[in-house]
Amino acid sequence: MGIPTSYTPLLALIDYKDLYVQPFILSALESRLPSASFTLVEDLPADLQGSRIQSVLQFRQYEEIDWDHALHDPQNSLVNAYTIRKALIRKHYLSTTVHNWIVKHPESVLRRHVKAAVAFELDYAEFLDDALNEADSYDLQDSFAKNEGKDASQRDWWILKPSMSDKGQGIRLFSTEEELTAIFESWEEEGSEDLDKDSCEHDGCSSEKSGLAITNGIGLNGTNTNPDDANEDDEGNGVVTSQLRHFIAQPYIARPLLLAECEDRKFHIRTYVLAVGSLRVYVYKPMLALFAANPYTPPWSTQGIHDDQEYLRTHLTNTCLQNGEREGSVKAFWDLPDEDPLPSRWKTSVFSQICSTTSALFEAAARGMMTDFQTLPFAFEVFGLDFLVDEDYTAWLLEVNAFPDFKQTGNALSGIIEGLFEDVIDVAVKPFFGLGAQDVEGTDRMTRVLDLDLGRR
Repeated sequence: MGIPTSYTPLLALIDYKDLYVQPFILSALESRLPSASFTLVEDLPADLQGSRIQSVLQFRQYEEIDWDHALHDPQNSLVNAYTIRKALIRKHYLSTTVHNWIVKHPESVLRRHVKAAVAFELDYAEFLDDALNEADSYDLQDSFAKNEGKDASQRDWWILKPSMSDKGQGIRLFSTEEELTAIFESWEEEGSEDLDKDSCEHDGCSSEKSGLAITNGIGLNGTNTNPDDANEDDEGNGVVTSQLRHFIAQPYIARPLLLAECEDRKFHIRTYVLAVGSLRVYVYKPMLALFAANPYTPPWSTQGIHDDQEYLRTHLTNTCLQNGEREGSVKAFWDLPDEDPLPSRWKTSVFSQICSTTSALFEAAARGMMTDFQTLPFAFEVFGLDFLVDEDYTAWLLEVNAFPDFKQTGNALSGIIEGLFEDVIDVAVKPFFGLGAQDVEGTDRMTRVLDLDLGRR
């Protein structure tokens, strides 16, 4: 693959700050681009905004992207993130995105693959009734009424998720209003204890610092609170108090697909999705299956407090909660068993559902939530979408993650991530800079599921 002799090499600033990911990005550049087509740099020259045309690729953490340069020269500058995408990556925004789209498009596949959510704001447990009354929470309160007096095994179960948390932080299960109240009261107690320990040793020790706190039994370390800067790979397993205003409650999928060969452990599917420009969307076919630490038991089969760590290790499939014991917890999706009694093509069916759901979701965000998902012609981004398959082989969207935690893949399956970044270069980078074959249609591994023209150039 040749390049014109007059071609000025693009400047590639590759600084992902992740020792697992960085080598794959560099390797993909070297294997997919002509060696004379790019120059690696550690920083952008100060005179880039002059009259000289210079192509620039930034592959960096969100908060370190030079947005000023990208906006100054959008025809020649490509960045690896969208500026605003909270319509997808914040759980209460995501529920709004889906709800609004279904109202306007009642036949959308999103109705069949995303559980309706109740979004509410809460600072203190004593105001829970008010918060639910202010929210559109009829389904939740109706469930509470129907569950009254029933045995736990006969109740409808719900899952509580803080909107601005990742890695399973703060997720709890409940079936009654009393259980939900107890969850918030326990967080208030933890928040008060932490405040007493700090005893105003740090600035900002005021009434704003009291209220709710989540530790998951692992430690209150804190994460980034910028809604469009947060990512799944943030350090720390706790959630800072300022993140705990927005919550969603969804019907819990109490009967997930369980595989005997995998010890009947609950699992979710991690799907990598590439969004390019304004707007093409691709689903990366090699997917991961991430398993819970313990064999699955229904939420009603365990007595006691439902924030117990062992209880959560049965229901949460986030490998970051497994204290480094991840042997057998991450598998290649296409290597999962498909022999009897499983339908022979169940994985193909699930992949098809994931593709159609992803397509509808990104269209819903791009067309219906334009303020909160602003596509840019000079940007691309890799998202991590999580799906859960129920016992009827229906794939349900759980959440969307920005800057997903690729390290959870591990070394044995690192080829999946290596291939992902090779296709990112082929599909997102090469076409933008006009280098070689332009795989905008997709690749064998990257399936295009959406192609919109939103009129942004």
